[in-house]
Amino acid sequence: MLIACDGDEFSVLDTKKGTPTHFEWKHLPKHADFFWPLAGHEIYEGFEETKADRDAAYALSKLYDAIIAENPDWNNEARQHELNLLMTRLLFCMFAEDTGIFGDNLFTRFIADYTSGTGGDVHRYLDKLFDHLNAPDSERKDVPEWLRGFPYVNGGLFRDKTDIPYFSKRARRYILDAAELDWKDINPDIFGTMIQAIVSPAMRGDFGVHYTSVENIMKVIHPLFLMSLEEDFNKAKDNPKKLNALLTRLSKIRVFDPACGSGNFLIIAYQKLREMEMNIFQRLEKLSGNRTMGFSSIRLDNFYGIEIADFAAETAKLSLWIAEYQMNQKFKSTFGDAPPDLPLRDGGHIVTGNALRVNWLDVCPPPNDKNIETYICGNPPYKGSTNQTDIEKLDLANVFQGYTDKFKNLDFVSAWYLRTLEYNNIVPAHTAFVATNSICQGQQVALLWPLLYYQGLEISFAYTSFKWKNLAKKNAGVTCIIVGVRKSSNHSKYIFTNGVKQSANNISPYLTDMPNLIVEKQSKPISNLPHMDFGDQPIEGGNLILSLAQKNELIKKHPKVKKIIRRVSGSQEHVKGVERYCLWITDKDIPLARSIQSINDRINAVEEMRSKSSRKGTKDAASRPHRFGDTRDVPHQHSIVIPRVTSENREFIPIGLLSNQEIIIDSALAIYEPPIWVFSFISSKMHIVWIKAVCGKLETRLRYSNTLGYNTFPIPDLTQGQKQTLEDHAWQIIEAREAHPGKTIAWLYNPDTMPENLLTAHRALDDTLEKIYIGRPFENDTKRLEHLFKLYAKITKEKAT
Repeated sequence: MLIACDGDEFSVLDTKKGTPTHFEWKHLPKHADFFWPLAGHEIYEGFEETKADRDAAYALSKLYDAIIAENPDWNNEARQHELNLLMTRLLFCMFAEDTGIFGDNLFTRFIADYTSGTGGDVHRYLDKLFDHLNAPDSERKDVPEWLRGFPYVNGGLFRDKTDIPYFSKRARRYILDAAELDWKDINPDIFGTMIQAIVSPAMRGDFGVHYTSVENIMKVIHPLFLMSLEEDFNKAKDNPKKLNALLTRLSKIRVFDPACGSGNFLIIAYQKLREMEMNIFQRLEKLSGNRTMGFSSIRLDNFYGIEIADFAAETAKLSLWIAEYQMNQKFKSTFGDAPPDLPLRDGGHIVTGNALRVNWLDVCPPPNDKNIETYICGNPPYKGSTNQTDIEKLDLANVFQGYTDKFKNLDFVSAWYLRTLEYNNIVPAHTAFVATNSICQGQQVALLWPLLYYQGLEISFAYTSFKWKNLAKKNAGVTCIIVGVRKSSNHSKYIFTNGVKQSANNISPYLTDMPNLIVEKQSKPISNLPHMDFGDQPIEGGNLILSLAQKNELIKKHPKVKKIIRRVSGSQEHVKGVERYCLWITDKDIPLARSIQSINDRINAVEEMRSKSSRKGTKDAASRPHRFGDTRDVPHQHSIVIPRVTSENREFIPIGLLSNQEIIIDSALAIYEPPIWVFSFISSKMHIVWIKAVCGKLETRLRYSNTLGYNTFPIPDLTQGQKQTLEDHAWQIIEAREAHPGKTIAWLYNPDTMPENLLTAHRALDDTLEKIYIGRPFENDTKRLEHLFKLYAKITKEKAT
């Protein structure tokens, strides 16, 4: 890295990128990432893909819709396979004529010149074309002129004889429109996904949502094995013997995707290995001065996959062949020769089946050569426990039985990690999957990771939480992680966060550079914090709760009841400003309450409801129907209300400070009569980072837990002066909120609308608090977490002794 500054302006050149960046001194904070390498952290660049893939998908979707419109009786499961096969064959023909496999525009001219403009005879011509493409030269007799230019394809693509639907004038036009695209630029890794998105009703809403982008695939396979190969290549650049040894290593690499879909991961892995091989060939030529002899030793039969959908599995085989064709063309343009294009050769060991029921060793068996390297990768289905089908729940049980009976709250993807453990007991393999970040948060950490650690696996690298990104119009809103696992070793470990690559001594299940500690629930705070409990539980069938209108009407008729009405505060009420009230009747207020018929009726209804309950606690509460079913009865002048669920987009937990006239109900948590400095801790960046890591989520929203999050939160010992300073910050935050009367907490803490004065107040608090922790602000959330985990380990160890 080169840096120049004249006092007013910076010029920075990353020598790896080769592109300088210029900015004014005052904008230095916005470009801080350029200086990460100076602190020993490498900037890690993602890998982008082209837009051509999505354009092709939309072109084919129009064709598919036109076919269904002309043939409504084909829009059913019984015809789906034939439609899938038709779309795949058409796609191949368009690709073949743009890449030289067929003659230039051969397929387009076939449709344009020989079929009727009405589309009425297209199905007959396609039927004859597909038969012809499946016929070897020895079986071709009396071939009409319009078929003679098409070669024998083989490979099974045109083998099965199927019906072909009728085409309308519009459908014929869409074939020609699609054929006009330049198909040679289409990435084979998206071929199958395009077809699935077109023909599968569940995926029609948004192309690419279920497609793992090249950028995200590279996040998996680059640190999994490509990084090591690049390092070896750089070390061997001037040594022909070492370069040839690296060629041998490349030929012995196996890639296995046990949730392969249409083969995206396998295709990109194959392409990258071929590119590496060509780089080595070029280097050997340069060193020796002789042309490289022979072709690639990287074979498609070193690529393995399991896919539950038959069509996707077949498409994966086709896509792998297309990838091989494209790489052979690159080889030819570089070295002057390549294997023949046709006939197609079957390639890739792709098995149709349920990856959680199939024995992985049957698909990718133990190698007979100890030098063979096996890498397992992919993007298995995530699915949290509440979204799993009955069959998926049975699959999960089938995988985890014999290990633990505490698996019902695990995400579906966790089963692939356990299957990896079983595979590693026989075949040493390095694995990395894209997963939901929830398997490294909350209760799932204690359920999954000890099973892997205790049997000798370790996390080798990890990408901390990042938003899903692909070519879809709407990117899938899932927050993902990537976790690599292998047998415990002394090899390097890396954590990737926001594009920064950092070496780690050990990667904990929370994806921090820490030992493998796991945060357990605590019944009381480990630090010097006051008790936090659930709010009061009404259990009154809606009879003691009042809307704003009901409250106003009741007070209008009976002014004296104002003294027994309190405002209610739960998560929705506090955050969204929903006004709800309750009848808060003490024992001494019973005569007043019973004297008003409408209130008396409500009390009687509560008694009846509770008396009929089968739950003992509720039935017992029938003896005091004027009160909430479960109340804390803690004397207090003020309280802190904490929403149990909040948006994951908020930078801070939107807590509130309430008077004793407001009743906190059990949709929120409460601290009664707390010291005000506690408000600052819960409002801080440090706290929300901890909660996100150890509490997990409800769907995509942040779930707050008193036993797992608050009670485990480590804080340093505070001086009286520090407590006073933190209390001052708490009041500054409250005052900043009050400067915006009428605005809800939801609006105030929405990142898009958060007022500048409130953000400034929070930033000031964070600056002060982090200086209390380490004497300076933290670099990022990863550093915050690492420090908190170290402090947690220290405090819990001291309490245990």
